Amino acid sequence: MLLYIHGFNSSPLSEKGIVTAQFMAEFYPDITFHQPQLPPDPTDGVTLLSSIVESALAQGETLNFIGSSLGGYYASYLVEKYGGRAVLINPAVKPFELFDEFIGSQYNPYTDEHYQVVAQHKDDVKAFNTEAILNPDRFLVLLQSGDEVLDYRQAVQKYHCCQLLLEAGGDHSFVGYDKKLKRICQFLFLDK
Repeated sequence: MLLYIHGFNSSPLSEKGIVTAQFMAEFYPDITFHQPQLPPDPTDGVTLLSSIVESALAQGETLNFIGSSLGGYYASYLVEKYGGRAVLINPAVKPFELFDEFIGSQYNPYTDEHYQVVAQHKDDVKAFNTEAILNPDRFLVLLQSGDEVLDYRQAVQKYHCCQLLLEAGGDHSFVGYDKKLKRICQFLFLDK
C-alpha cells in the first residue's frame, strides 16, 4: 500500500499529487494507492489517515508513505506509530509553531473550500509531533534549500540520521519531483 499525504491547504489535485497518481497507475498498477483529500481539521485528518493505515494492516499490506510538507509531518507520526517506510518531501518539522499566522479564514484553491483555522488546531497538530526519529532507516527525506515556506535546516537537523537528499535551490513544491519518483519507489521497496 502507498498512502500519499498532501500538505496544508493542498490536495491530491496538486501537481505532485497528480504526477504521483499517474506514475503509480503506469508503473505500479498492482499497488494499492490511497490519496485522500484531508479535512482541514488536523485531528480529523489524522483519524482518516489512521483508518486507511489500520485497514491496510488488517489486510496484511505493507505500509508505504509519501508525505509533502505537513503531509511529511503526518507521515513521520504514522511510521513511528504503525511501521512502514516513508519518503518525505520538504517536510514540516514544527508546523504548530507556524499555525498562529494561519488562524482565521482560509481558502483551498484545489477544493474551492473556505474554512476556519482555529487556535485549537495548533495544539491538535502538536499532538502528532515525533520528537525524535526512532527508526531512521525507514525514512528518505528530499529537501530543497530554496524552500520559501519552511526552513529546510530544521528538517536536516531532525532527520540527520536518515537518508537525506538535499538539493540547492528549488522551492517548497520540490522542483523536479517527477524525476525523483523512480528513486522514491525503489526506496519504498515497491520494485519487489
